[in-house]
Amino acid sequence: MGWNNWNAFGCDVSESLLLSTSEQLVSLGLRDLGYQYVVLDDCWQKESGRDQHGKLQPEPKKFPNGLKSISDRLHEQGLKFGMYSSAGEMTCARYAGSLDHEIDDAESFASWGVDMLKYDSCYHMGRIGTPLISFNRFKTMSDALQKTGRNVLLNLCNWGEDFVHTWGMSIANSWRMSGDIYDSFTRPDDLCGCDPTVISDPFCIAPGTHCSVLFILNKIAPIADRSIPGSFADMDMLEVGQGGMTDEEYKAHFALWAALKSPLFLGNDVRAMSASSYSIVNNPAILALSQDPHGRALTRVRRDAGPDVAKDQWGVGETHVWSGYLDNGDEAVVFLNAGAADLDDMSCSLAEIFTAFGPGGSAPHVQHDWAVYDLWAHRMSEATAAGIIAAATAEERAALLKKADWFNATETSYAEGLRNGDPRLFGEKIGVVEAGGVLRAPVKSHAARVFRLRRIAKYGETFKGKSIDRVARDEL
Repeated sequence: MGWNNWNAFGCDVSESLLLSTSEQLVSLGLRDLGYQYVVLDDCWQKESGRDQHGKLQPEPKKFPNGLKSISDRLHEQGLKFGMYSSAGEMTCARYAGSLDHEIDDAESFASWGVDMLKYDSCYHMGRIGTPLISFNRFKTMSDALQKTGRNVLLNLCNWGEDFVHTWGMSIANSWRMSGDIYDSFTRPDDLCGCDPTVISDPFCIAPGTHCSVLFILNKIAPIADRSIPGSFADMDMLEVGQGGMTDEEYKAHFALWAALKSPLFLGNDVRAMSASSYSIVNNPAILALSQDPHGRALTRVRRDAGPDVAKDQWGVGETHVWSGYLDNGDEAVVFLNAGAADLDDMSCSLAEIFTAFGPGGSAPHVQHDWAVYDLWAHRMSEATAAGIIAAATAEERAALLKKADWFNATETSYAEGLRNGDPRLFGEKIGVVEAGGVLRAPVKSHAARVFRLRRIAKYGETFKGKSIDRVARDEL
């Protein structure tokens, strides 16, 4: 979790941008929700490239005190420093890339105190076309980073090419599984030309850019189970707050990125964040899905793109149900309505929700009652969010956050909060689905409802080898 400058600023990067943003991450309480990485993307180098010793050089007009100085400042604030390069002869903005310079560049990154490297795939000199060729190209940097002795997260970014979902987890902490996102919920674009339902489309023209939220969801659906703890499928940065989507679309985008365990990197200008955007990305009940100790992504259990789903101006319209097991035995469920009309009664049976544990209703979970919790129910009010943003000082903001009783993951981890049953991480109970029953909810157009199902224990059942009526309440 963190922030990356690219979506909002592109090449307009500087020391002042990074440090003013870091101050805002701390002051708004976002660092204490887990947004720890401040990532400097492309365009940080001198145009002349490497020095006479083959070392990368930051642009002194943008970074007059060097990159180690920025790293030190971020670390003093309890933040971490992320940087960018490409596994090519040039970066995507045509600065010097790291291909065939991996050892030199890894040593530079380590000496600058870098904690994470976003490693792109532009200008790869044709070293692409089979999984092994791409694997070896990226593994060279992975090995070079490990050789430095510094713990640097590797964010591999080859846009899903060469079956990265089969090998990315062997060398990287996250791996991009599709082309770059853009600020649209459903709009198709020729620059994101791959068929989202085909993992390796031989007729793919441009996997690298302008991919909508829905496109990325359809692309990840067949491989969502390839995300594993320590190496997650990266669905690209968040667009929340950029202005191209509605509030409901941004909520759905954010919640599904969290539920599918994608790295959560804010892509907006947090120094000019709106109250509605702030109250989306600071929701601890949604963030608890992202940070759940089980570390596994939800998977899609149902998709309907038939004629009964209202289509938008581009002919796009579908509904999804995503479901997944959580560490404490709860089940997360997301109803997504990517259709052009509100749905008064979207539904899914327990048999479908728990199909991963047994098809056709054979999962034992179907035989139990489940309490339903709405994870957006306690979203911070816009008035509270606006007051925090408008506060004149960091101290005033801290007082307002304390008054709002907002979760602080620096003080208490999400894992500990979940173990302790912290109500801020569980939303609000809104109903019960009885054994063998159906979960139902209205869902607005281009919106998602996010639920946590909690099993209701009954007397006579066994739990941890003992009868329920003999188990202490705090063990349930």
